[in-house]
Amino acid sequence: MHASQASTRPSLRDRIDRRIFNAIWSRSLVYNTCWEDPAIDHQALALGPEDVVLVITSAGCNALDYALRAPKRIHCVDANPRQNALLELKMAAIRTLAFEDFFRIFGEGYHERFECLYLEHLRAELSPFSRTWWDRHTHWFTSRRGSFYFHGLSGVVARCVRGWFRSQPKLRAATIDLLGAGNLDEQRRIYDERVAPALWNRAVNWIISRQLFMNLLGVPHPQRRLVEAQHAGGVAGFIRESVQYVFRQLPLADNYFWRVYLTGRYSEACCPEYLKRENFERLRSGLVDSIRVHTTTVTGFLKASDERITRFILLDHMDWMSSYYPEALREEWEAILDRASPRARILLRSAQERPAWLAAQRVGIEDRPLREILRFHDEMADALQPGDRVHTYAGFVIADAPA
Repeated sequence: MHASQASTRPSLRDRIDRRIFNAIWSRSLVYNTCWEDPAIDHQALALGPEDVVLVITSAGCNALDYALRAPKRIHCVDANPRQNALLELKMAAIRTLAFEDFFRIFGEGYHERFECLYLEHLRAELSPFSRTWWDRHTHWFTSRRGSFYFHGLSGVVARCVRGWFRSQPKLRAATIDLLGAGNLDEQRRIYDERVAPALWNRAVNWIISRQLFMNLLGVPHPQRRLVEAQHAGGVAGFIRESVQYVFRQLPLADNYFWRVYLTGRYSEACCPEYLKRENFERLRSGLVDSIRVHTTTVTGFLKASDERITRFILLDHMDWMSSYYPEALREEWEAILDRASPRARILLRSAQERPAWLAAQRVGIEDRPLREILRFHDEMADALQPGDRVHTYAGFVIADAPA
């Protein structure tokens, strides 16, 4: 049976998992920071002043990063209003706060005066939903748990990881030394001799293989199946391989993704571009105003807009749509093709190196394969993927709309 056909007949387990995932997702801030590397996105996108960008909001970090390239407009779209609330808070802080306060809030994840700053400067800048959400969650930035980045669903997992590391003094010390390593040779030595032996054991493998763990990270069961289909070691093996690659093959000096995950904070030397002083000033001077926030689906936004999009950054949401909502995924691709400008570039990520659902996707009245319509740049994607500092996605897809 073809993968796309199988996905239209969800099992009882799939239906139960869908309800659990939707219940968790619909009530929570899932991502407190972005886990897609914008550095490789920029190499694929080549953003210019006439570009109109559509990006799924997530935590908003990457939208602010794209804004630094001064495109004409950036439409941030997310069906989860809590993700948009986080981006709105960042935008409000850029417009109204001094850099020192801004960095303490979103760089260190803690500011003892946050509630005052929120009431005096930020709250009035927010939309009604965002105002209501942050009215109830200002304590995330003043919490005894130490950091905003230990809140939200992915933050719960990060907090558990930190707690476990603290209970293992040798592992905690080794991790601190790993993050401070001066070069790759030192990183490899610390990881091989001190981190890996203490990190990977039967209990850890069992925990990271649980679907609850995956749900907290925003990974539903269909994506887990994609990982299991291509990795002999299953989810645990894939995670272990990914972590090993990051710590042994990529310099950690600028890997702010894993730094914030392990420590709950960035440093001024290792942080997203929007948290650097000079870029904060550029955003504040007007670049942030290119961003528009929309709480809706990608399809909903595209059908309501008459603007041509030149750049699409679609993250990994199509993985789970291909299993949970295959007809909605087809409708989304048709909306993308309808609103894409000639030669518009499309980026997406997947749990599979070569997503089977993408190869099977068909669109339009003529039911044409998507691979016959788009021009895929597999060689470029394969060349960029090894430099991805996050390295939790097996697949990186770059494609162009028809001329």
